[in-house]
Amino acid sequence: MFENKKQKVISRSAFLRRQIVYSLYASLIIFFSLFIGIAGYMLTADLPFLDALLNASMILTGMGPVNTMNNAASKIFASLYALYSGVAFLSTIGVFLSPVIHRFMHKIHMDPET
Repeated sequence: MFENKKQKVISRSAFLRRQIVYSLYASLIIFFSLFIGIAGYMLTADLPFLDALLNASMILTGMGPVNTMNNAASKIFASLYALYSGVAFLSTIGVFLSPVIHRFMHKIHMDPET
């Protein structure tokens, strides 16, 4: 997928295109995660869209829930969504930063002949 250490470092414009593509991948993870959270809060806690969006956004960013969960189903969903959100957040950061980290590692490990 990325070039290896025997290949030249890609141009700045190619790197920026790659970073944009990976930023879009990271955005897809975030939007998918928000969709799961919104749907879950609307179905299990009977929250309206904006309150479900607020709760999903707050949990996804690690801030914690805003509304109190009043039934067992909503509490179980909130717990599972919080666990999922931690993994999704770390995965998103990894996807977003992978082109930058690869470029840095490529430059410091590149063969001198190239």
